[in-house]
Amino acid sequence: MIHHAALIPWLDPNAIIHGAGPWALLVVCGIIFAETGLLVGFLLPGDTLLVISGLLTNTSLVFGVDIWWVGLAIAVGAFLGGEVGYLIGHKFGPSIFERKETGLFSMENVRRTNKFFERFGALAVILARFVPIVRTFAPVAAGVGHMNYKKYSIYNAIGALLWGAGLTYFGFLIGYIPPVADFVQKYIDVILIGAVVVTLVPTLYHYIRSTRKAKKAALEKAADVALPTDAEVSLDPAVFDKKPSEL
Repeated sequence: MIHHAALIPWLDPNAIIHGAGPWALLVVCGIIFAETGLLVGFLLPGDTLLVISGLLTNTSLVFGVDIWWVGLAIAVGAFLGGEVGYLIGHKFGPSIFERKETGLFSMENVRRTNKFFERFGALAVILARFVPIVRTFAPVAAGVGHMNYKKYSIYNAIGALLWGAGLTYFGFLIGYIPPVADFVQKYIDVILIGAVVVTLVPTLYHYIRSTRKAKKAALEKAADVALPTDAEVSLDPAVFDKKPSEL
């Protein structure tokens, strides 16, 4: 019996895996690649697909291969996606971002992202894998910000392994506990949405706080560059050279 695990039917991991037939593992790897390598990938069911893939590998050997091969194949797809995302950002990102100074694709956001990468380094790239949407844009942002490519690739490989193979194997282990496995298949989206909310709330709080500070600093800087005061004008030598009619 197939449980519908997705809130959006056509993104149901069960339907995707069973509908792909003998190409299921290749399709799963392709989806993971697209989610982490292409900007439109944020619409795809990454986390749910990984957990359900591992779970079905345990309960029905759906891909026809051992869990270790499943995890490795998915991790490779995630790694290649991250590499492509970086190259897209590195080659095409600056021209796209420089045309727009407001909104999501603005140079200000690029500078903030670059500072975030510089501050947290490996941790930023690795943890980004576990946050939906962020894992789609993080590789591109790293490319736009010209993060060191060799370092990025190493961090990308670690993140792909921990997220891609890690979540898949986690789903596999769940398969050993039938009641939990059944619950996860039915409510996987709700579980992951809750986890994402817990993860994003502190991040959003710090982002909003830093944005307000940046705006306040910009306003104070603008106020400092004000017109000369009356006292400053009266001390200007040029004023004394003018005739009364010119003042």
